[in-house]
Amino acid sequence: MKNCRPSMLSRWSSSSSSNNNNVSEAHGLLYPLLLLYLCASVVSYKPVVIVHGLFDSSGDFRNLLRFINESHPGTNVTVIDLFDKSASLQPMWKQVEGFKSAIYPVLRNAAQGVHFICYSQGGLVCRGILSTLPDHNVQTFISLSSPQAGQYGDTDYLKYLFPHFFKSNLYHICYTAFGQMISICNYWNDPHHRDRYVNSSEYLALLNSERPNPNSTEWKKNFLKIKKLVLVGGPDDGVITPWQSSQFGFYDDNETVVEIQHQEFTSEPLPQLRECLIITMYRLTALLS
Repeated sequence: MKNCRPSMLSRWSSSSSSNNNNVSEAHGLLYPLLLLYLCASVVSYKPVVIVHGLFDSSGDFRNLLRFINESHPGTNVTVIDLFDKSASLQPMWKQVEGFKSAIYPVLRNAAQGVHFICYSQGGLVCRGILSTLPDHNVQTFISLSSPQAGQYGDTDYLKYLFPHFFKSNLYHICYTAFGQMISICNYWNDPHHRDRYVNSSEYLALLNSERPNPNSTEWKKNFLKIKKLVLVGGPDDGVITPWQSSQFGFYDDNETVVEIQHQEFTSEPLPQLRECLIITMYRLTALLS
């Protein structure tokens, strides 16, 4: 992906013996880098909209909110308080419509545009918003540890939600009408059952144009209105599996990761973006605590 370039500035190792020091170091690297891409070349800062992830709430972003307010006083930051905690399990399209309705007034009141910071599952929600809202004015879309290419892993979340299932057999639930009423199943991407994923996924397969979709051309056009795409993820994520999914990489049927530049579903839209930055970050999940 010619214009999706990696950033070496964000790469760091957790060599400190203190977790607090590690987190502070991560803040010191990632937050200024994000603000660089949010605020470069402007005198007054554009509004920022933050969308949370699975089992999160708006209160989980107090560190990021504080950092933006302290670094750039006067910036209008909106942390959307919807689908908190267990409500984040509701179907993805329902969440897209809910967040879209809450965000739309912010967009309309920002003549110069806004920036999105979207975390984990929220990154997929934001992609749905950007794809289906033809008159959005989002300038920068920062996707923080979001399963943009799907999820396939035996994580703690999976064990909590489906205690009697493993990644190898969860397709029996996810690829049913019942399963598609659960947000995780909307982007569950089993590389060993691709046909069932493509035919059953009511969200990700459509968003990625992996299944015929009459809205595909319009959705791509809408998404490409953004000026910058920033994809942040890292091997210490612990939730997104494979972690490269946060950068549009994913497993083949041998569970070997196929990177973004070799993914068929990214071959058309992403090269048309004006700017795309891929950031690899360690201890990413500690940044928002």
